[in-house]
Amino acid sequence: MTDSPDPRETAGSAVETVVDAEDRAAIDAAAEAEKPGWRRRTALFLTGQTVSLFGSMLVQYAVMWYLTLTTKDGTVMALSTVFGFLPQAIVSIFGGVWADRHNRKLLIMGADASIAVATLTLAILMMQGTNDLWLIYAALAVRSTGAGIQTPAVGALLPQIVPTNKLLRINGINQTIQAGMMLLAPAVAAALYANFAIEMIFFVDVVTAVAGIGLLALIPVATIRQAGVAVTGYFEDLREGVRYIAGHAFVRWLMGLYAFVMVLAAAPSFLTPLMVARSFGEEPWKLMTLELAFSVGMMAAGATVAVWGEKFDRITLIMASAVAFGVLSIGLGLSPNLWVFFFFMFLVGVTVPAFSTPSMTALQETVEPERQGRVFGFLGIVSAVAMPLGMVVFGPLANVWTVQTVLVISGVATFVVAILALALPGGKRAIAAARAHGAGSQKVGIPADTASGTADGP
Repeated sequence: MTDSPDPRETAGSAVETVVDAEDRAAIDAAAEAEKPGWRRRTALFLTGQTVSLFGSMLVQYAVMWYLTLTTKDGTVMALSTVFGFLPQAIVSIFGGVWADRHNRKLLIMGADASIAVATLTLAILMMQGTNDLWLIYAALAVRSTGAGIQTPAVGALLPQIVPTNKLLRINGINQTIQAGMMLLAPAVAAALYANFAIEMIFFVDVVTAVAGIGLLALIPVATIRQAGVAVTGYFEDLREGVRYIAGHAFVRWLMGLYAFVMVLAAAPSFLTPLMVARSFGEEPWKLMTLELAFSVGMMAAGATVAVWGEKFDRITLIMASAVAFGVLSIGLGLSPNLWVFFFFMFLVGVTVPAFSTPSMTALQETVEPERQGRVFGFLGIVSAVAMPLGMVVFGPLANVWTVQTVLVISGVATFVVAILALALPGGKRAIAAARAHGAGSQKVGIPADTASGTADGP
C-alpha cells in the first residue's frame, strides 16, 4: 500500500506551476513589447549565419587538407595559419569602430559578399590550372579580413533584434548550432573532398554565402549612430573605445579574464591530439572520437544554457566554468587511460559554452549599443590572438616535457587565474558592482569607474 500525496503539497505545486506560467507569459510579453517581431528576425538571422558558417567551415577543412596533402610542408601550414588569423586580429581593431558608425547588417552582408567573390575568383583560377600558393594565402587573408569586420558587427547586431531577457537563450542556441556545425562540416567536407575537386567545395561556399546574404537582407536593422551626433575621426572613436574598456570596472575585468583563460585554453585545445598520438596510439578513430567528444559536449552545454541558463547568475556561470577549465585540464594530463581522457574532453566541450555564452551575453547586456561594436572588436582581437599566443608558449614546451605535464601546468595556471580574478580587490569590486546592478538575470548597467567622458556617447 502506498501513501497518498499530501493535498497541501499538490495544491502548492499547482500554485507554483501557475505562477511559473504567469511569469513566463509576462517575460514573453515584455520581450515582444521591447522588440516586436523579434522571433522571426532572430530565426532569419540565425538561419542565415548557420548557412554561411557551414560553407565557410567546408572551405576551412578543404584548404587545410589540400595544403597538407599536396605540400606536406610544416612551413606552408604555419603560413596558412598566419594568413588565416592575423588579418582578422588587425582588422578587428577598426571593424569595431565601423560597427558603431555604420549599419551592422550592411557590414555583415558586405563582408560575406567580399569573401564570396574572393572564393569564387580562387575557384575559377584553380579550374584554369593556376595553383600558386600565394593565391590561396591571398584568399585566406581576404576571408580573415571579412571575419574581422563580421565578428564585432554580429556580436553588436544581436542585441538590436533580440530582447534583453532572451539574449542568453539565443546565444546558447547559437553556440549549439556552431557545435553542430563542428560535427557535420568535417564529415561533409571529407565526402566532397574525396569525390570532387576542391573547386567544387569553393562553389558550395559561394552558394551558402549568397543564401546567408539573402536571408539577412530580409531583416530590418537600424544604424545605431543617430543623425545630428558629431562625427569624430576613426582613431578618436578607437581611443574612446579603449578608454571605455579601461574605465569600466566590469568590462575591464571580464575582458582580462577572457584573455587569460583563452591563452591557457590553448593547451587542452591543440595539444590533446598530440597526447593521444603519443600516449594512446595513432589510429584515426581515436583522433576522431576526441573531436566528437568535444563537439558533443559543446552541443549539450549550449542547449542546456539556452533552456536553463537564465536560472543561474551570469558571474557564477563564468567563474565556475573558468575554474572547471583548470580542473579539467589537470584531469586530462592525469588521465590513466583513453576512455577517461575522452570523458574529460567531453567535459571540456561542456565548459566552453558555459564560459563563452554568459560572457558574451553579459557584455551585450552591459555595454551601451553605440559602443558594442568597439567592445566586440577588441574581443575579436583577443579571440584571434589568444590561442595562437598560447601555442607559442605551450607548443615548444610539449617538445621539452610530456604533453601530460604541459596540460597539468596550464590547468594549475588557469585555476590560479580564476582564483585571483575572484580574490583581488579589483575583481571583487567589479563583481560586486555587477551584482548590485542586476548581473544575475537582468541588464548589468554598471557605470564606469571614472567620469572622464566614458559614460557619454561618442
